[in-house]
Amino acid sequence: MPTVAPLDLEAHIVGVAYLGDVPVFADAAGLVHRLDGGHAVTPAHEGLLVALRDDATDTLLTGGEDGRVLRITRDGGVTELAHAPRKWISKIAAGPQGAVAFATGKTATVRLSDGTTRDFTEERTVEGIAFAPKGLRIALARYNGVSLHWVATSSPAIDLDWKGAHTGVTFSPDGRFVVTMMQENALHGWKLDTKPGAEARHMRMSGYPAKVKSWSWSTRGKWLASSGAPAAIVWPFQSKDGPMGKAPLELGTRADVMVSQVACHPSEEVAAIGYSDGMVLAVRFADSKEVLLRRPGKGAVSAFAWSRSGQQLAFGTEAGEAGVIDLTS
Repeated sequence: MPTVAPLDLEAHIVGVAYLGDVPVFADAAGLVHRLDGGHAVTPAHEGLLVALRDDATDTLLTGGEDGRVLRITRDGGVTELAHAPRKWISKIAAGPQGAVAFATGKTATVRLSDGTTRDFTEERTVEGIAFAPKGLRIALARYNGVSLHWVATSSPAIDLDWKGAHTGVTFSPDGRFVVTMMQENALHGWKLDTKPGAEARHMRMSGYPAKVKSWSWSTRGKWLASSGAPAAIVWPFQSKDGPMGKAPLELGTRADVMVSQVACHPSEEVAAIGYSDGMVLAVRFADSKEVLLRRPGKGAVSAFAWSRSGQQLAFGTEAGEAGVIDLTS
């Protein structure tokens, strides 16, 4: 069994990332922990709500109950990118060339690397943000659908409508699909590469026994893995129509324990699957072969990050358990 280097923290782990080869763990109390030749701590927020890696700058982006958006470097340096007093920042996205987007209520703000900002206001609360993989375009999830905005132009937004509350949004790595998490137990998708003037085609991905709260695209975007069931539900996106009319893979099935977190390997068609009891499996798409990476613990797995080499997996749980799993041992 792979070895686990444990790190017991006191608060719910909100996000995990690798900055270079340094694993960092952001907890709900507002602290960012780094394992860099020892355990170092950076105070970041009074209540941390979201943390994610910015691939363009190899830094950690965080938002909190104090209304601040921060950029944290691998050596613990902190830069404040925005401050919205008396607001909670729980939705952040990292874009190309160091662009960052965040939401407060009905408004999403895009901050470019030179510090200039642009606001986009919706009729309903912005529940999710994602940057398109190419071009400075953002998707905003809201009630009854998604709005697509070009950041650098004044072109009108494109609305992708579907009734219900949409609570998260992602673009496929090739930019051909937009997928949302929904308040009901489902994902919903749109195919974007239709002819000009043609209506975007819908994809309804339902049948989950619980809400989807974690998802991850596989290498080259061929698959979208998701939580929300006692197995990782993995939808095929290889064909031109994506998962339309196709059944998903069900990986790592456990009879009575729900999947709480998924993360696809950076180079192989393998997913790390975390469960509500703290167990972690690695499962291969091709043949569903499973490897136990961590036995059950005290709380649900709440965050994952693969190292760039794919030889280490950092994890965190709702009970403050954290660590690095070394797959080479």
